[in-house]
Amino acid sequence: MARIAGVDLPRRKHIRYGLTYIYGIGDKTAVDVCKRAGIPTERRVEELSDADVKALRDVIDGECKVEGDLRREIQQNIKRLMDLGCYRGLRHRKGLPVNGQRTHTNARTRKGPKKGMIRRR
Repeated sequence: MARIAGVDLPRRKHIRYGLTYIYGIGDKTAVDVCKRAGIPTERRVEELSDADVKALRDVIDGECKVEGDLRREIQQNIKRLMDLGCYRGLRHRKGLPVNGQRTHTNARTRKGPKKGMIRRR
């Protein structure tokens, strides 16, 4: 089993798709990493030798910001916006959509479940 950046890659998938299980690596980055490591993208994760895994690990560690470092950086960016008090920071603080989406009918993911109507007796 290949373990790269603290993530166990799925054994039966092609390396191109297995690398996308790492946070911060998408389709394009996975193909680029395979090219730089000299590994064909059609090879499956279980077929990789220890040298191949080491080559992938070296390329990812050297060029990509992944997993914990990337998550930490994103959280710091959001915290910076909130501390500045800019519009985007206020939207983050209130738990509302940040990028201009409508909130009259949608935005249930950010706002949480509906609050029921309060009835008078």
